[in-house]
Amino acid sequence: MQILLGLILAGGVALAAWRLRLLSGSGAAAAAGLGTLVFGLGGWQWAVVLIAFFATSSGLTRLFGRRKQHLAGAFSKGGRRDAGQVLANGGVAGLAVLAHAVWPAAPAPWLLFCGALAAVNADTWATELGVFSPSAPRLITSLKTVARGTSGAISVAGTLAAVAGALCIGLLGVWVWPVTTPAEFAGPLAALTLAGLAGSLVDSLLGATLQAIYYCPACARETERHPHHTCGTATRLLRGLPWLDNDGVNLACAVVGALLALLGGVR
Repeated sequence: MQILLGLILAGGVALAAWRLRLLSGSGAAAAAGLGTLVFGLGGWQWAVVLIAFFATSSGLTRLFGRRKQHLAGAFSKGGRRDAGQVLANGGVAGLAVLAHAVWPAAPAPWLLFCGALAAVNADTWATELGVFSPSAPRLITSLKTVARGTSGAISVAGTLAAVAGALCIGLLGVWVWPVTTPAEFAGPLAALTLAGLAGSLVDSLLGATLQAIYYCPACARETERHPHHTCGTATRLLRGLPWLDNDGVNLACAVVGALLALLGGVR
């Protein structure tokens, strides 16, 4: 019954997100499957944290989408998340729920789940809000000033947004997790927040070093898009590994957040 209820609720949320153009068709299907898994095997506590990630990240994308239209050509995909993006951001959390089904009394799956979502939420908030930094961003590897929207760029505003995004998931995670004293509350919260921030910084580091970045000769600008830029021109590899796209970087972000949360939160 819980899995059936999860399917109904997740399907409804995914359908609403598709109608609001937050998800593509494949993204809606992936989100429905992930939501069914999380609610069906985890329960409402797990579902609440997942919904908080999806609602805040998608809300920021929708809220500031028009103000970032001039940067659309730099990113690999548009504002509607497809199945690849959904699984890259939520796949690790889904595996954590499966682990919980096998070891329901262990704290590790919950830390992995919340750590992964804290990291991808931190990364999303940094991406969505960091582009509005009053000062130009700097490349994480060299601190050289770069254009807004450049992969691997960081800023004070973006970093603060990442902390807020991780803290949001951390607060919700410890609130619905059975902790009984302030000391028990503070430890997991700090672990989740720091793990989320670290995951987002690893995302930026990979974006500046190993992620595939292409060049559009017609627009004379770097882009994550391949094989064609938004203008229709074929792009060529400028740097990075051809097989490591933004979805792969987001997956690495989630893995790092999950593992660091586990290391910092297990007592």
